[in-house]
Amino acid sequence: MSARNINHEIIEDLYSEALLLADDARAVFDLRIGEKGDNASDSLKIALSIEGLRTTTRVMHVLAWLLNQRAYLAGELSAAQLARHNELPEERSADPANLEALEPETRALIRESEDLHARVARLDREMRRAEQQAEAPVQAMQDRLAQAFGTGG
Repeated sequence: MSARNINHEIIEDLYSEALLLADDARAVFDLRIGEKGDNASDSLKIALSIEGLRTTTRVMHVLAWLLNQRAYLAGELSAAQLARHNELPEERSADPANLEALEPETRALIRESEDLHARVARLDREMRRAEQQAEAPVQAMQDRLAQAFGTGG
């Protein structure tokens, strides 16, 4: 199986996982905020709001990265377009104080989103590293040609 097919399978699996996680996050945070309503303390409402926003943003960043990968693999984006527009934003971890206030199921969902982001970030780094290594021989040849013809180097 080619690297492109393996990458395609990995991207599709991660995309499916991210979609499910996004749906779970929407349901959990909408439900938790609605359930607690006026009975919840202000600190709990703030913790739910902050961590809900962080979690959904984290998952949306992952989905955007995966959608770009899917578009590239489908031939809808060039390698240059992908390189220019597909950097996964850095992770903003959950606040431990906020996590303390949340229910175990909600904390588990947040951790799951952090884990997904970490896996996609690792894949992003590995893909970029492989791309740079593939470009290195070409750059070396260009440098040698430039030196040979006295055009710099």
